[in-house]
Amino acid sequence: MGAMVGDEVVLANPSEIVALMKQVPKKKLITLVEICKAIAKKHHVKGCCSLTTGIFIMTAANAAEEAAKQGTSFHIPYWRTLKADGLLNEKYPGGLLAQKKLLEREGFIIMKKGKKFFVKDFEKYLGDVKW
Repeated sequence: MGAMVGDEVVLANPSEIVALMKQVPKKKLITLVEICKAIAKKHHVKGCCSLTTGIFIMTAANAAEEAAKQGTSFHIPYWRTLKADGLLNEKYPGGLLAQKKLLEREGFIIMKKGKKFFVKDFEKYLGDVKW
């Protein structure tokens, strides 16, 4: 994401990803792309590994859901973190339909194209995350 062959990139730390995901307030969204850009900027490199970032995003979502089931305070509004191009994440707890329901509760319009779901005009809702 944003890097060319030979550019320096960073392998994101899961705690950095969680910190960014926790910043996203109601009525705002973030994507894997914005998370990678923020982490790369923090480390003064051209990009970050989108594969491991995506894995850590999914892991954080599942950890937050598991903690909630056990009554533990580990709140991450993971449903506000989308894949690139505003796509919903089928690997989140409960799958696409669960994320769709959570986003619709916050007023987002969810569209379907084939088997994929995405937030209509997601770009208008991207939040500004900071370190």
